Amino acid sequence: MSRPARLQAAALLLAAWLGAALITVAVVAPGAFDVLPSRTIAGAMVGRVLPSLFVAGIVIGLAVAVAGAPRRASVAALVAAVSCGVSQFVITPKLDRLRAEIAGPVDVLPPGDARRVAFGVLHGYNVAGLGTAMIAAAVCLWFLLVALRPRN
Repeated sequence: MSRPARLQAAALLLAAWLGAALITVAVVAPGAFDVLPSRTIAGAMVGRVLPSLFVAGIVIGLAVAVAGAPRRASVAALVAAVSCGVSQFVITPKLDRLRAEIAGPVDVLPPGDARRVAFGVLHGYNVAGLGTAMIAAAVCLWFLLVALRPRN
């Protein structure tokens, strides 16, 4: 496969992943929390979607990084992959353990409860991880599109 074809495929994969991430954060998550009968159920539903998004971000980020992309695009792709990896394999397991320890809705804990505070902090880290991955993917996509533009 030629380099331009690899870069086009990389741009397409990144654009698809970025679109999926945007739909998740802008439509799926808010919709779940608006429509489902409890925050616990909504959180469980969104928590079921995120691992697929994170794993896809890791795979696509690594694939783009080795596709012969320009250095800046490769670095941005690796940032996206690492952000997804940290969220999926470091932060999410901690959230899962904390949920199991709480053994019920987080919302019933008093606001100052250490477990509720820790849950909020970890959730914030997970959101930041996805946000970082999305920004890095957008930056990578920009560099790929610049590299693909016709030269005169």
